[in-house]
Parts: sequence; structure tokens; C-alpha cells
Amino acid sequence: MEVASQAVDDVTVLRPCGVLDSDTYRSVRDTIIKAALDEPRGVVVDLAGLRVSAESALAVFTSAAWYVERWPQVPIMLVADSSPARSALARNGVARYVPVYASVRAAFDALADGCPPPARWRVRAELPCTVASLQRARDLVAESLTAWSAPELIPTAKVVATTLVENVLVHTQSSPTLLLEFKEPTVTVAVTDADPRPAGLRESAAAGAQPSGLRIIAALCRAWGNTPSTSGKAVWALLGPENAL
Repeated sequence: MEVASQAVDDVTVLRPCGVLDSDTYRSVRDTIIKAALDEPRGVVVDLAGLRVSAESALAVFTSAAWYVERWPQVPIMLVADSSPARSALARNGVARYVPVYASVRAAFDALADGCPPPARWRVRAELPCTVASLQRARDLVAESLTAWSAPELIPTAKVVATTLVENVLVHTQSSPTLLLEFKEPTVTVAVTDADPRPAGLRESAAAGAQPSGLRIIAALCRAWGNTPSTSGKAVWALLGPENAL
């Protein structure tokens, strides 16, 4: 399976070419997710070069859309230029969750007809695989949220950033990359690493057990989750005004 990628007017157009089956399902899904994590205005997937071994594999597009629904909220759109292909997407329930268009131009027109996306400010920093990254992450949070006029969320965001970076240092062999995003009134803190294993709540349920960092994040934030990518995963947390400490 090969997937060509093209950037057109802040929209990413993906053109998979090959057979979609159990062997290529995950790579196709993760390629779509990775394109969305770059936060274009939209991701358009042109299916003209795709062959499907079994129609059930079309669920890959619903899966990819589900992973980016909460964050980064980039719309995924499918282009099927034949009536049988569009019928297969509808028959398997994909069209209920992912919009399908007959041409790339029609997908672009639909994006243009939508409301202008809200303004986003974003910072990305690759951090070394050392404990010094913990303080650097906190400094970046303070600097960025001050610049974005969201100082009330700095304490919470510092706790989240520290916890996510520390998890990478303790549980993986990779260097963390910190992503901060402000889309009024919310702040997203995300950390990517090269380990594909999803982060999870694993601490003991015994009375008096020390809560894990991820359980603390779950208590502090509006939402949190894992998003897989071709190179590993991103663990993210969404903070709203109600999460100010």
C-alpha cells in the first residue's frame, strides 16, 4: 500500500493506492490520523486507487475519524468517484460518520462553504530524553499561555505537561515532543513519543494507593486520550475554563 500526500490550500489530500485488507488496515488508519495531527483545514482521502478485499475493511475511515474527533478536530472527507464505491461506503455505515463526495473539487467546495475555523495558536517543541525536559515543558507552558492570554490555565497545564513528559521518560525509550494548542477557550496539551503502546490507567485499586499521573490528569481535565500515529502515539489532554486551579 502506498499513500501519496499533497498539500493544497491548507488541505491535505491523501491518495492511497493498493489493497485495503487486514495487513494494510492499520497503516492506512494511522496515515490518515498523522495527516490530521498536522492540523490542516481538512483531510481529503481520494479512494480512486484503492481496492478493497472485503467491504468490512472500509471501517478504517470511521476509525480514523473517531480518533481525531475530540482532538485535533480536523474534518476527514472521502472522495469516491464511482456510484458503486459510494454505495459500498453507505452500505457499510461509513457515510453516516464520514462525509463522502463524488470529486475532490466537491470536497473542497464543502470545506469552503463551512464556517471559518476558529483561530488556533500552536507551539511544538522536541525535548531531549532527560529529566531537564520536565522543567523545559513547564517553562513552555507558562510562556505560551501567557502570550495567549490564558494565564488562569497555567497551573493545570503545567501539571499535565509534566506528567505526560515524565511518562515518556519513564515508560519509553524515546524523546518526547510537546504540543501546546490554544483554541479559545480551551487549551490542549499533548505529548508524542515513538512507543505505539497506548497509555492507560493501571494503578492498583487498593485503598490508599498512590494515584497515577494519568488518573490525576483524568481528574484535572475535561477530556484526555491516546491517538495513534505511524511513528508511535500522542497522549493529549483538553483543558477548559472549568479546569483552572
